[in-house]
Amino acid sequence: MTRYKKRKIIGTVKFCALILIPLCAAFVGREASDIRRAAEKLNNINLGKGEERAVDIAAQPEYHKSSENDMEDILGGGNIISEGYGAEEEKSDEKLGIKLENPMDMVSENAGDKPYPTEWYETGDVIRTTYGYYSGTSFFDLDKCGQVNNKTYIPNDTLYSESLCLPNFTISNTDEPQVLIYHTHTTESFEPYVREHYDTSFNYRSTDETKNIVMVGDAIQAELEAKGIGVIHARTIHDYPSYNGSYDRSRETIVPILEQYPSIKVALDIHRDAISGDGFIYQPYVEIDGKEAAQIMIISGCDDGTLGMPEYMKNFHFACSLQQQIEGDFSGLTRPILFDYRHYNQDLTTGSLLIEVGSHGNTLEQVQYSGQLIGRSLAELLLSLRE
Repeated sequence: MTRYKKRKIIGTVKFCALILIPLCAAFVGREASDIRRAAEKLNNINLGKGEERAVDIAAQPEYHKSSENDMEDILGGGNIISEGYGAEEEKSDEKLGIKLENPMDMVSENAGDKPYPTEWYETGDVIRTTYGYYSGTSFFDLDKCGQVNNKTYIPNDTLYSESLCLPNFTISNTDEPQVLIYHTHTTESFEPYVREHYDTSFNYRSTDETKNIVMVGDAIQAELEAKGIGVIHARTIHDYPSYNGSYDRSRETIVPILEQYPSIKVALDIHRDAISGDGFIYQPYVEIDGKEAAQIMIISGCDDGTLGMPEYMKNFHFACSLQQQIEGDFSGLTRPILFDYRHYNQDLTTGSLLIEVGSHGNTLEQVQYSGQLIGRSLAELLLSLRE
């Protein structure tokens, strides 16, 4: 049951009770003071703000068959669906979205073969920066806001005209899942907190899903589900112990999901970037509503005739709509869309994109916040495309 439906049912029950309790009390001859006390007690019924926990649609029976070996299957490459990790009660101000536990405070039931470090050395420099407006012949502005970095031979004018097109899909008012989140490079990890130096002995990979890119997917998922949009979050590890062949393995994970749930219109491969040099790493961030968020980059692949993506331009339409939605909602959060000759399994739907959330120099808290912002904007965009 979605959060929206649950909240609606509770509200209906309260409304009926508000009418029936005083009538019943009057019928049995109770005094007016008893009726007032009943009404006052009724007004104190909690509708879920502060008590209700995030509902994980993917954990419902039609989406997920539980197993005692779930955590072992993650390391073995099994297809594990999201458990909504780290979500707490919703704040009263809906604009703030879902309240999530700080990733550094999360404790994994099974951190896997490559746990997140507990001790840190400081041997390299962390360079905090904010990417702004880009100029150059490969860049062009989108109609409302945001930019595109065109690395192809397609003229900018042609791509600008294409960018005006709406996504080539709609979503339905249904309980079926409509968004798939997965991670080709599942173990990608981040800095623990803001600091001047980083540990060069850490390769920013961890099988602890409270400290890797899966945690970012959880943040996106929580915001989508809060808006009543069904999500499947595939948590399968594809890049450990072997990094080579990750995209082939992620394809093996997501193809059966798409076949089982044809209702899915959007497939997002959530990654992080790796921006660094000799002895330093970058931390691209922006402050939004008084809190630091990692800057993000959408990648939309183009087919040069050899990549097997004849409908790549439909993905680009979606990328441009999402870019403008996010940048319009949260100015400065996005870097330009990278439009390049890349495949990344984007032939599987017309809503397939890769999103780089920050870089390895960003902190866990920064990227989690960015995940929330992506989820909020994506929800707004998808709801505007509802049939």
